[in-house]
Order: sequence, then C-alpha cells, then structure tokens
Amino acid sequence: MGSKPEIVVITGASAGIGRATVRRFAKEGAHIGLLARGKAGLEAARREVEELGGKALVLPTDVADADAVESAAESVERELGPIDVWVNNAMTSVFSPVKEMTPGEFKRVTEVTYLGFVYGTLAALKRMLPRDKGSIVQVGSALAYRGIPLQSAYCGAKHAIQGFCDSLRAELLHDKSNVKLTMVQLPGVNTPQFGWVRNRLPNKGKPIGGIYRPEVAAEAIFWAAHNDRRELIVGVPALQAVIGNKFAPQLGDWALSRIGFDGQQRQGEPEDPDRPDNLHEPVDQERDFGAHGAFEEQARTFSPQLWATTHRGIVAGALAIVAGGLYTALRHKKE
Repeated sequence: MGSKPEIVVITGASAGIGRATVRRFAKEGAHIGLLARGKAGLEAARREVEELGGKALVLPTDVADADAVESAAESVERELGPIDVWVNNAMTSVFSPVKEMTPGEFKRVTEVTYLGFVYGTLAALKRMLPRDKGSIVQVGSALAYRGIPLQSAYCGAKHAIQGFCDSLRAELLHDKSNVKLTMVQLPGVNTPQFGWVRNRLPNKGKPIGGIYRPEVAAEAIFWAAHNDRRELIVGVPALQAVIGNKFAPQLGDWALSRIGFDGQQRQGEPEDPDRPDNLHEPVDQERDFGAHGAFEEQARTFSPQLWATTHRGIVAGALAIVAGGLYTALRHKKE
C-alpha cells in the first residue's frame, strides 16, 4: 500500500465482520474511521488499531441517519485525510415469519441494512469522484440472490443493495470513473449478531449452512478493496446458493421450506423473549462483544474457494501445466 497510510472508513466497526475488518486493515498500518453505535466496541476497536500502529477515529453513528453519515465522513477527512476505502457493513435483522413482522420492523431494517449502505456510498462518492480514485466495498450476502424464510427484511435489504450497485456500477463505467465498486457476497459467519438481533422464534438463532470465522470475511473485504473485481463470492455455500437460485429457484423454495426453519435455530436452546436486541438501540454500550459469536467450534478458518477466486492466475497456470502434461502423456502413449 506504499508509505502513506491508507485512510479507511468502516461501518459496523464495533463488532463482528466489521471488527475483524478493522483488524485486517490495521495490520497494514491503515488509519481508520470507526462508525457504529456501540461505545464499548468502538473504543476497543480504536485500541486495537492504535496497538497495531495506526490511527483510529471513533465516530458513534447510526447509519440510518444520512446527515450523521455525512458528518462522520467530514470528520474522517478533516482528522485523518482523504478517504481511500469505504466499507459499508453495518446491519440489523429480525428473525420472524413475515406474518408476525410489523411495518416498523421492516422500515428499521431497511433504513440500516439498505439505506445505510446508500448513505455511506453517497458520502464516499462525494469525496472520491472529484479525485477520480477510491474504492467502495459493499458487504453483501448470498441472501442478496437467494431469500430465505424468517429473515425477509434482511434478505430484501441485501437484494436492494445488489440492484443499487448494478445501477451505480453502470453509471461509473459510463462516466469512465476510476472509483471502484465491489460487492462481497458472504456465507454464514460466526459473529455476535445472532445473540442480539431481534428474534421471535422459539429457539436462539444461528447461521444457516456452512459457517466461517469473521477473519475469512475480513480477508475477502480487504482483497476486494485493492482489486478491481465486480463481485466476490466467499465460500462454497454462498456459491451454491447463488448458482442454485439462478438455475433452480423453485427447488430452493422447496428445500428452504423444509430445512430453513429448523436450520436457523439452535435446537434445545430456547430464546429469552425479554433479552435486549439492537434493532433501535445498541446492546454493546457497556460490553465489548468483539468479532466472534457462539459458533467458534463449527466455524471454518479458511475457504479454498476464496483462495482460488483471488488467485486466478496461479490456478489458471496450474491447470495449464496439468493440461499440458496430460496432452504430452497422451501423445507419447499414441506413439
């Protein structure tokens, strides 16, 4: 990244994927604007950045507030310098059947998980377009392609981000802009969110399908920020969901109607209906939850699929060598 520290903004920086992403950029000496609502997590993230030799600016921000996001961007450029990378990551969700959701819940999830990305992108573009450089990374999900039961508001928001990015990307290409835009589509990740999103299911929530540690997601986000890739899909489960929905969406409907309910609940672990959730107020004001959730033993630490897609040249070279070897062997056999 050169001698000049990279200036990075990360939303949802206090915990989970955002927190792991803060650590990944901080390892390279980045100076980071930390946006989230939880005070304890933000302060802990700041300390981690500084311990790694970087600078951090704590900016308590609700990304559903466009003016607050713009103000945070102004503060970052004033205190740290011109923004090189903006990572939109902040999210919230509700585990609930649609028939039990309220209009207010749909509105709030949409404001944070979709409009928060829009507001962050607008703040980044305002500064990057005049300079004709910069990178915007949208933290997406396989659920941007394949909606699942019990998370309709979240899935709708991720689908919306996908459509927004398609529109913006075409505009950037039309304008011959050098500002880069990448959407990183993630699988299930072991983060604290499953212990604090609103949940009206009988049991505690969990990721569906294969689970990865947040560091895998952070590595993908870091790579996406520094490579010109339209989209980056992380992990075989996410790839299967994207491809499967493209070719057999009705099969996905049928399968999820059968496994999507129990598959998102920790069987035998009843949910406490009175526990606090983070839909409107942060739950990490006094306690730092860190990056990891309750599924550490199940979470994978490495994705061969991600490695292969971020090392296409090496993979192509290896395949060419293998193909050449087979061709030579077959020729000798015929002779």
